Amino acid sequence: MSICTAPCYKLKELNNLFIEMTAKNCNQKCQSCYIKFSSGKPSKDFISIDKIKEALNDTKNENLQCIYLNGAEPMTHPDFNSILRLCLKRCNVCICTNGYFLNEKKIRFLNKVESEGQNQIFIRLSLTHFDEKENDKMKYRGNFRQTIFALKTLERYNFYSVLSVQNCFKLSENCIADNFKRILEENEIKNVDLQIASSHPDFSDENFVKSSSKTDCMFGRVLTETGVYACPFLSSDYRGRVGSSFQNFSKNIIAETDFCATCSKNENMIFAIG
Repeated sequence: MSICTAPCYKLKELNNLFIEMTAKNCNQKCQSCYIKFSSGKPSKDFISIDKIKEALNDTKNENLQCIYLNGAEPMTHPDFNSILRLCLKRCNVCICTNGYFLNEKKIRFLNKVESEGQNQIFIRLSLTHFDEKENDKMKYRGNFRQTIFALKTLERYNFYSVLSVQNCFKLSENCIADNFKRILEENEIKNVDLQIASSHPDFSDENFVKSSSKTDCMFGRVLTETGVYACPFLSSDYRGRVGSSFQNFSKNIIAETDFCATCSKNENMIFAIG
């Protein structure tokens, strides 16, 4: 095996601001999740509104195109509604959620909030398989039906949705795309962007022989309660920490982790839409 050096990715432009609403609080424990949850009771690690206000002020001269509310499950944050309104004043907002809280009442509320301003709300949901039983084994019981219901309801209220498919079963992309397109057509769901991401590979030097041309760390940074990180995958990894705040943070990141290997296998960004 030849010795290969992990590439250095540089932030080209800060277009995407990810806000980790919580690192450990989630109402589900999906097997496919990249977050490793402890068996104990989750701590109250919700990010403060003041920290978000500070970050928005520090990035006022940046060309932010979308703010992503992510984390374990962003809708568990007690101040979720206030934070959503705050971020919408700046730019478009994408909510990255497992879909559990997206009932009709919540979607009507999101529709009302969006109508209060000029910016849009996007919803990012995820599945792992087009077969309901196989999907729910990797996610949680009822996830498949809940996600399809959410997509149908979001469509009725003219929301733009992204359905992210993590290829945990290592199927061909054509197989995944054809089957999900069939399911979406059967449920009369049209306003959805289907994104397929490679499964998380084992680390090896071969993963880094060729640098990816477009990664999340090239166009985004993550705000957490403990500082600024290069991407959501690395928000709890010291190797991904690039600063304490947006007043002083690094634009470079060495792609040396297993998660960086995942990004190197995808042609486009994994977390950001578009």
